[in-house]
Amino acid sequence: QERPVESGGGLVQAGGSLRLSCVASGPTLGSRAMGWFRQAPGKEREFVAAISWSGEGIQYTSSVQGRFTISRDNWKDTVYLQMNSLKPDDTALYYCAAHRDLWMTDVIDDYIYWGQGNQVTVSS
Repeated sequence: QERPVESGGGLVQAGGSLRLSCVASGPTLGSRAMGWFRQAPGKEREFVAAISWSGEGIQYTSSVQGRFTISRDNWKDTVYLQMNSLKPDDTALYYCAAHRDLWMTDVIDDYIYWGQGNQVTVSS
């Protein structure tokens, strides 16, 4: 089964930056809105950011607004999450997911294809 593939996580000091990438190609994953979610130890998976198929629609959770930027390159079937001014609270397993439709939402159940997750650790 096709699934998105994330890369780019790692360990960074507070205040630093990381960029996550997600490749989502093929007939199953193509032409969909894409989202990023994260899950910290002992916590539920939460919405981070999402982008529509065209890129015209973008949505962020309030805690990352102004620090994170989501973008996509449909020629490369790739979605990016640029994370700046990282904080220890951003430490989590980050997941890329494909939406059931062209337009994005922040509802986790609307995302039907999930990557395996990529660890981001921010040290203080």
